[in-house]
Amino acid sequence: MAEQLSQSEQDYPFKLLEYINGFKISKVIFTASQLGVFDLMLQCQKALSAECIAKELHTSQNGLERLLDALVGIDILDVEIINGKAFYSSTDVSDLYLAKASPKSLSNMILYQSQNIYPLWNFLPDAVREGRSQNEKAFGASSKDTCEAPFRCEEELLKFMGMMHSTWVFAAHDVVTAIDLSPFKTVVNLGGCTGTLAREVCLVYPHCSVTVFDIPEVVKMAKKHFCGIDDCITFKEGDFFNGELPEANLYILAGIIHGWEEEKCLQLLHKIYAQSKPGGGVLIVESMLNENRRGPIFSQLLSLNMLLQMEGKERPPSEFFKLLTTAGFKDIQVQRTGKCYDVVLGIK
Repeated sequence: MAEQLSQSEQDYPFKLLEYINGFKISKVIFTASQLGVFDLMLQCQKALSAECIAKELHTSQNGLERLLDALVGIDILDVEIINGKAFYSSTDVSDLYLAKASPKSLSNMILYQSQNIYPLWNFLPDAVREGRSQNEKAFGASSKDTCEAPFRCEEELLKFMGMMHSTWVFAAHDVVTAIDLSPFKTVVNLGGCTGTLAREVCLVYPHCSVTVFDIPEVVKMAKKHFCGIDDCITFKEGDFFNGELPEANLYILAGIIHGWEEEKCLQLLHKIYAQSKPGGGVLIVESMLNENRRGPIFSQLLSLNMLLQMEGKERPPSEFFKLLTTAGFKDIQVQRTGKCYDVVLGIK
């Protein structure tokens, strides 16, 4: 039964107003990131006036001061009033997660959300009515090319890969430690993109040999923009739907299954099962829904986002169990991380 409203909530719907205005908060963060506010604050490492910041970023003082105040209001920046004048400074949150120079920066994710995701959500009513992707209306991409949208040009591909890199920078450790993967000596991360998740597998399980298997365009860009000289992983080019899979004890599918309808998911899982030896397995990493449909809200919103972008959806544990058992896997383990992404392991 839904929670009863208190008298305070009946008189003034604080939470509802917060939700209704949520898109404005997103745009405040997107805009500050785009203008370079967080990069400047990290670089200076001291409190600055709105006048000084506006001059450095080539903006109006009037507009920037309002933006800075909003960032203070959501606890992303700090402010101190000295002799009646406001001086703004960074916080641990802005330095760690929002400045581009930070190794944990979410700036690539913010760029992708702002330019590629935010415009799509204008078409949510159409997506709900039609039950299909809205890439064609939002960006002019043919519905047949929905899944290839990030690969239209090098700039779009790099933006998409940067978003994926940001995602696994903060989520990878919880994912690879949720279930003990030490029994698996060779690991292939199918569609592993920049290799960020694969590198975490190497760090946690240094005895493992880890390979990222992705299409040639992605591998080329990963090596160019996201790899170091002493990288602990290897890259292999291929198409996991249409080509042969590399041999491995464990195949990782992170953010892959939610992109497709059930038939195509089963096609891939059957293929992995056929390639696996007894004792081998597949690790699915996704944002799982609750069976009772009461959350998590992150997963529910992500499922709507998949409707807008592709063919797939987020799923509860029971649906992953069904997919894996249908493909032949057994000894299925489901582990919630308590964060954004959860894991499901199936063994042959």
